Amino acid sequence: MARPVLHDYWRSSAAYRVRLALALKGIDHDTVAVDLTQGAQRAAGYLALNPQGLVPALEIDGLLLTQSLAIIAYLDETRPARPLLPDHPSDRAQARALALAVACDIHPLSNLRVLERVEALAGAEARTAWNADNIASGLAAVERLLERVRGGRFAMGDAPGLVECALLPQLYNARRWGVPIDGWPHLSRIAANADGDSRLAAAHPDRAREMAAARATTD
Repeated sequence: MARPVLHDYWRSSAAYRVRLALALKGIDHDTVAVDLTQGAQRAAGYLALNPQGLVPALEIDGLLLTQSLAIIAYLDETRPARPLLPDHPSDRAQARALALAVACDIHPLSNLRVLERVEALAGAEARTAWNADNIASGLAAVERLLERVRGGRFAMGDAPGLVECALLPQLYNARRWGVPIDGWPHLSRIAANADGDSRLAAAHPDRAREMAAARATTD
C-alpha cells in the first residue's frame, strides 16, 4: 500500500491537528509543502486535489481526504489500536465538544483569510487585536469546559487524544500572538505535559518548518 502523503503548511492550525493525530497513531507519511503565504493553495494542481484551496489534504488508503476533524475521525476509525477518544459515550461527547469549541468557534475567526481581510479593512494593529481577543475569549471558555471533564495529565485522562489534536495548535497560536495561558490551570497543565511528549513534539510547527526547509534544500 502506498505511503500516506500529507499536503501541509507548517503553521496551519488545521494541518498541525492532523500531524498530531498521525504522530499519536504512529503513522509514517510523506509531506508535500503547500505554502499558504505564497498562494500555493490556489494553484491549479492543488485545487484539483482540494477544490476548497485549504490545507490539510491527506492521501491515504487510496483516498484523498480533506477537513482536519474528518481526517482525524477516519484515522481513529480505521486504526483503532491507539484510540484518540475515550471509551465511554459521555466522555467521547465531551471530547468532541472540546475539539469543536476550538476548531469551529476559535479557529475560523483566526484563519489567515479572515486576518488578511481584517488588516485590509482596518490595518495591522486591528488584525493583532482581533486575533488576540478572539483567542483569549475562546480559550477562556475552553478552560471552563475543561473544569467539567475528568482530566488527568491531559484533557480526558493521562493520554493525549482528539482534544489535544485540536487544542495544542490553538495554544501555539496563543503563544505566537501574546496571549498568556498561565492564569488557566487546566490549559497550562495540558501544555506542560504536551511539551514533554516526544510524539507531540514531532508534530510541532517548528519541527515541521525545519523539515520543509530541509526538503526545499534537497529538491
